[in-house]
This record gives sequence, structure tokens and C-alpha cells, in this order.
Amino acid sequence: MNEKFDSIVDNKWWQEIAVVAFSFTIYTLKNDWMLFSSMASILMGIFFYLILYLHAQFNRFFLLPILFKTRRPVTYILLTLFGVVVFSIVLYEITTLDMFNNCRLYQNSHQRSYVYQLASVLGTLVCILSPIIVFKFYRIHKRRTDEALLFNQMQLNSLKGQLNPHFLFNTFNTLYGISLEFPDRTPDLIMKVSQLMRYQLESNSKQCVSLEDELEFINSYVQLEKERVGYRCDVTYDCKIDNENAYKISPMLLIAFIENAFKHGTCAIEKCFVRIFITVEKGDLHLHVVNSIPTKKTDVVSTKIGLKNTIERLNLIYGKNYKLDIQEEKNTYIVDLKLQLKKFV
Repeated sequence: MNEKFDSIVDNKWWQEIAVVAFSFTIYTLKNDWMLFSSMASILMGIFFYLILYLHAQFNRFFLLPILFKTRRPVTYILLTLFGVVVFSIVLYEITTLDMFNNCRLYQNSHQRSYVYQLASVLGTLVCILSPIIVFKFYRIHKRRTDEALLFNQMQLNSLKGQLNPHFLFNTFNTLYGISLEFPDRTPDLIMKVSQLMRYQLESNSKQCVSLEDELEFINSYVQLEKERVGYRCDVTYDCKIDNENAYKISPMLLIAFIENAFKHGTCAIEKCFVRIFITVEKGDLHLHVVNSIPTKKTDVVSTKIGLKNTIERLNLIYGKNYKLDIQEEKNTYIVDLKLQLKKFV
């Protein structure tokens, strides 16, 4: 129903009909058409409205471009006043013709005056041009909004295209590291990786996925990393959601922060830790990730794409309506992300 209504509102011809209906209603109320008893009076009233409508359209197509395209407001005002005067004279001369003696239109003395015709021309011009200009700017604004949304979507798709190979690269690095130390567990881990890849491929074409599916994906990734780091890293993963099925989120939006914590927080033989806390309350998501910074790091292969692309995605999706705080202290690296989730309709 909403889409059908939007299509009607956006249709240029329906907008024109609405303008005519609005201005014609004002015109009929002004002239007390309820008092008309003959068809001749009604037809004469329509004839007068058409003249007024013709004047407004003349201003619209020939004079308004002077204001909007050439930016000459003084010229537009002078030409508009000249047009109002000319059409007022035309209407005044028409009311003096003998054909008006037998109809009830413009029978009062003030209605037959030049000042009344001047007011009619000017008032009708405002009544017709005002909604036309409003609709014009509405169409311009909507077109620009649609173009911006399309551009943002293209950027998001491009960022996803860069992020997914990045995730694939890191995951296979993890799988490689596990296979060297625990080759007998490799088949099961390959199955887990295939499940991660399947989710990645299926979610790639979607703008949003359920929060439940995204958290299940994150949990699978954390379990995979636990297999890799083993006893030397204390991994904490805590997730508290008030209603998982009620929310949706852009796919793979949080994983880069978690990947980063495991990649840089566990790149040493010494004891280390990674702590991940996710809470959602009344649609407010809070991701808190803390990882240790080893004193003796081993070289880590990093393309530095994941984190950068995720921040760009956050900017495109949420604009300024999110809060990301990243702090690097002496021994810890902290990521704190807060954003408002959308609900499933």
C-alpha cells in the first residue's frame, strides 16, 4: 500500500492533477459557484479559470527559468508583474462584454472592477505556482537522494568485495596454522571453515541479515580461533541479547574488529588474552573487544583492509549515528562500538 501511494505521489501527472484540483477549488470558492443556476455561468467560470491557468503556465515555462537557471530575480519579478497587469486587463475587458449580462458570474460591482481582476490573476498565480515549485524541489531532492543511495550501495558492494577476500585470507591463515600443529583435527576444521564460507557467500548479496545468524557466524569464528591459539591464549566470548530474532544488521560488520583482536593479540608465544563482549538492549548494540599487546611480537601479515573498510561501511550505513572508540594502551588494545540496530518489520 505504501509503495502504491509513493508511486502516485512521485508521478508527475498526478502532481499536475493535484495542482489543478487545488487551484480550481480555491477559484470556485472565491466566486461562490454554489449560487450558479445555469450551465452558461458554469462554462463561463471554467473559461475564466483556463485563462488564469494559462497565465500561470506561461509564467512557469517562460519566466521561472529566468529565476532558477539564469539567476536573475529582478528580471523575473519585473516580467511577472508585467504579465499580471496584461492578463488583468484582458480579464477586465472580457467582463465588460455583453455575454456576461445573462450569467451570474461577476455580477457584483466589485467583481467587475480592475482591482478584483488584478487580485484574481495574482492570487491564482500564487495558488498554482506554489505547489508546482514545491513538487519541483521535491522531485529534485528525491532524485538526489536516490542517486546518493545508489552511490552508497555501489560503495558498500565495493567494500564488501574487498572485505570478503580479506576475511578468506585470514581464515585460511588460521586453518594453515592449526594444520601444522594438529594435523589430525584438520578435516573437522575444514568443515567449520566451509560453513563460514557458505555464510559469507550467502550474506554477500543481502543488505541485512538477522542478528541471530550474524552472532552464530561470529561464534563459529571464535571457536575456530580457539582451536588455533590453544592453551596459550585466554579467550572470553560473552553475548547477551534481549531478543535476537527482533533485529537485523549489515552482514559481516563486526567480524573485522574480532579478527583484528586475534591477529594482533595472539602473535606471540607468551600468554595473551582476547575478550569479546556483545550486548544488545532495546536495539542498542554494544561491542567491546579487548586484546593483549605482546611485548615480543612476531611478524604478522596484514593487508590493513578489513578495519579500514569496516569503518567506511559504518560511515555509509550509519553516518554520524554510531560511536566507535579505539584505544591502544601500553599492554592492551580496546575497541568500543555502539550503534542502533534496525528491527525486522
